[in-house]
Amino acid sequence: MATPRLDDPLDIGGLTLRNRLYRAPVLECAGTGPDAPERLAAELEPAARAGAGLVCQGATIVRETGGCAAPGMTRIADPEFAASLSAVTERLHDHGAAVAVQLEYGGLRSMETWHAAYRRDHPDLRQLAVSRPPRLLRLLDGLGFLDYDAHVMTTEEVYDLAADFGRSAAMAVDAGYDVVHVAGANMGVVHQFLSPFYNRRDDEFGDGVRFLEVVADEVRGRAGDVPLMTKVPAETAAPPGVRRRLTEADAVDICRRLDDAGYDALVPVSGSVFWDASIVRGSFPARAWRDDRYRDGYAAAFGGPLRARLVELGNRIEAAWYDFDPAWNADLCRRVRDAVSVPVLCEGGIRERGHIDRLLGDACDAVGMARPFYAEPELPARLLGRDVAADTRVVCENCNNCAVPQATGAPGVCRTPAVLARAGALRMEGAYDTAPESADSDEPDPES
Repeated sequence: MATPRLDDPLDIGGLTLRNRLYRAPVLECAGTGPDAPERLAAELEPAARAGAGLVCQGATIVRETGGCAAPGMTRIADPEFAASLSAVTERLHDHGAAVAVQLEYGGLRSMETWHAAYRRDHPDLRQLAVSRPPRLLRLLDGLGFLDYDAHVMTTEEVYDLAADFGRSAAMAVDAGYDVVHVAGANMGVVHQFLSPFYNRRDDEFGDGVRFLEVVADEVRGRAGDVPLMTKVPAETAAPPGVRRRLTEADAVDICRRLDDAGYDALVPVSGSVFWDASIVRGSFPARAWRDDRYRDGYAAAFGGPLRARLVELGNRIEAAWYDFDPAWNADLCRRVRDAVSVPVLCEGGIRERGHIDRLLGDACDAVGMARPFYAEPELPARLLGRDVAADTRVVCENCNNCAVPQATGAPGVCRTPAVLARAGALRMEGAYDTAPESADSDEPDPES
């Protein structure tokens, strides 16, 4: 079989993507107000217009209260609001892209755990927990950096949460979303079910994969035969003292089971047991931490100026520990691809067209990028095409100045002048003016 190219179509669960480049989920910070559809469309449409085969809306919460990991997250729990999101999908479909919604619930990672001002404003919110919080997190609670009042879910409540994923999926499909993407990593509640660091249950959900199996049943029962995908974590980047964690072998076994359970695509990712810089590897975002516009927001989020400085110090240490590594998930993706029958998608540190071409058909079937879209919303226009040079690369410097201010509710945008200048120069040269043509004369319909 010929090695696939970036411009070749890809089938995921009966849905044909026009190519193998996708915008991976990031925080859009669009909220759930009346302006949310327009804000989401403004964030997502440039990638579709520039030719991305799949555009993923970032983590979207499945309940009306609680569970948000950051300020400004969108919820799909109210039918009327969900219906309004058809304005988003219609605009992306007009450009030939397929649209995925990533469904999430934060659990122990929710703002009611870490955001001091949010806790004060919502004193009655409790975190939904898979099990009692691990000892290391209880230590941080005792030191005042986190605040746990966790409610460990009963078996019936776990089924209720899975049903909420199914209900949100059904509302999203009715609004025109083509793919349901379950957020299975980055310490959200699904990750907490999968991880032995968090999951010490003695019921059927002590087997963390069982939760994803029930979610799949709920999605199929309520939303029909929609393409279904999820991230699958390995906790290889966890600190050495953490013994109960997911190995790469564990992640491969989980992927085999999810293949059998009917998931149509898998996104293996390697990170930590914590919500730390292993998720966004790169430089310490000094510019963002020094920016006076966000100082009050950092203090409000972390419980005062001193604690904000301590969080900044922790971020500096993490950035040194988790240095940038190009395509850091590729080896895990390669192992998973050898073990499953469904497409494997790779993201995390992929920055150059030549590297993409080497990954396709070897480590993965499609490649995604996230942070580079903050600097280049129409990035696919530069990377897609049969004659694109192998050394064509994104302008993103992996500095993470885009990410840290999101703790204050600020939008995810590039904030590094040198990067913005390079993107501006490319725009002046017309690099983003037109989307490349499909590899085939008959372009596949993303809704077929």
